[in-house]
Amino acid sequence: MALTLGVSLKAYLGYHQTLSWAAAVGEAIAGHRLDLELFVLPSYPALAEVSRILAGTGVNLGAQNLATDDSGAQTGEVTGAMLVELGCRYVAVGHAERRSRFGESDDVVAAKIAAAFRHSLTPVLCVGETDHRTATKAIPECIRQVNSALTVAHRTGTVGRVVVAYEPIWAIGQAKPAPDEHILAVIEGIRGVADGSSVIYGGSAQPGLLSRLADGVDGLFLGRFAHDPVALAAVVGEAEALTANANRAAL
Repeated sequence: MALTLGVSLKAYLGYHQTLSWAAAVGEAIAGHRLDLELFVLPSYPALAEVSRILAGTGVNLGAQNLATDDSGAQTGEVTGAMLVELGCRYVAVGHAERRSRFGESDDVVAAKIAAAFRHSLTPVLCVGETDHRTATKAIPECIRQVNSALTVAHRTGTVGRVVVAYEPIWAIGQAKPAPDEHILAVIEGIRGVADGSSVIYGGSAQPGLLSRLADGVDGLFLGRFAHDPVALAAVVGEAEALTANANRAAL
């Protein structure tokens, strides 16, 4: 399985800043083979233009959110069908900020996962414990969140591939990510219920982390540290080096 790298711009960049960032990313990764799964999640208004800018670069497009329903009286929402029309292949679901600031419950997250599957979008399911606890205590909570998020999809038979992003909430927005040993232990625990899906780490992920975690993770979900295209290119380089080493070891 290829390594997976994702970048969420959240609402840090304005419209024109986002377009400039996308153009710079295209230039920064031009010399890379991109033997990996790389996606970016800009704000809604920039999706169409970012899709045009990154066409042919190997970078996939995604959205930061989607509606639970496919059409109708959904004022202010963006449906999965429209995201697909815009060229999206990924969509983030269940981020801690959506839960805490916008009141998204487990039921809402499950409905959004099912909506993503209905439109063949790959959901980037964010899970993580709220407080700083041991890995042994964090694993059951993360497993609960994964299972809960898939309930509607399982019931309706619309299950597809998921990218599970482990983001301990206490590590989001910090100067450093969670300790390496904590990340590796929790991701190993999540893998038991996310068979066939990628399990990546987010929460202040930054250059250098992927190399340290090596084959213990399937990739990274990057935030503000990837808002610098040069830093993103550095992480892409790390992913390529790890892939090349794994391929040599398999010979």
